[in-house]
Amino acid sequence: MTDPIQPDHPYGRMIHAAADIVDTPERDAIGRLAEGVRQIIEGLVAHRAPLAEMEEATALIQQVADLLGRQPGQRAYESFAEAANADTPYTFFDNSPIIGMANPLAPPAQLSIEGDKVVGSVVFGSAYEGPPGHVHGGYLAATFDELLGLAQTLSGQSGMTGTLTIRYRRPTPLHRVIALEAELVKVDGRKVTVVGRSFVDGQLTAESEGIFISLNAERFAQLLISRQEPDPAE
Repeated sequence: MTDPIQPDHPYGRMIHAAADIVDTPERDAIGRLAEGVRQIIEGLVAHRAPLAEMEEATALIQQVADLLGRQPGQRAYESFAEAANADTPYTFFDNSPIIGMANPLAPPAQLSIEGDKVVGSVVFGSAYEGPPGHVHGGYLAATFDELLGLAQTLSGQSGMTGTLTIRYRRPTPLHRVIALEAELVKVDGRKVTVVGRSFVDGQLTAESEGIFISLNAERFAQLLISRQEPDPAE
């Protein structure tokens, strides 16, 4: 097994720097704004307001949309390399659809590296409902992809998901703290195997296995260049 991911690797720099993120007024503001949107989503999905109140809320939300729409357009987050080199990992992590504090689509899950494991927790609100009162399996799968993706960095390599297998052991409830854990199992050339589990009150609700395919530095650089090319649709 290789050494844990090192800080001289672009992703490694962000992983290490993320542990020491200091909030700025701008980061705090966008986090509070995103949390406000999450509360709106929860209220919209979980409750039914009278028509007059819905129309009033629609007008207020349109004002916010117009306000934000007047701001200069930009990418969802800075490029991978820019974020790493500038020691601003939150520009990458904060916009994740799973763990991003600045992304109102994210629950968000809280993940951290502790020793040779990744641990964390997440609470899914009403917007993530699948079976009545329980989390949609697709959202659990996406969360495992993020969880295992972080765990595979413990191999010292960066990679992309090759296969992801989820075993749903019992329904996972909404509005409850779900404990998450993942660990590195094996490194076989470019293949990195990791496993993860989710628990509610100590009971296993789902488990997963992922095989990630590591990228060499040249391929990684190509992806960065491709990502930064202008979008023809813009």
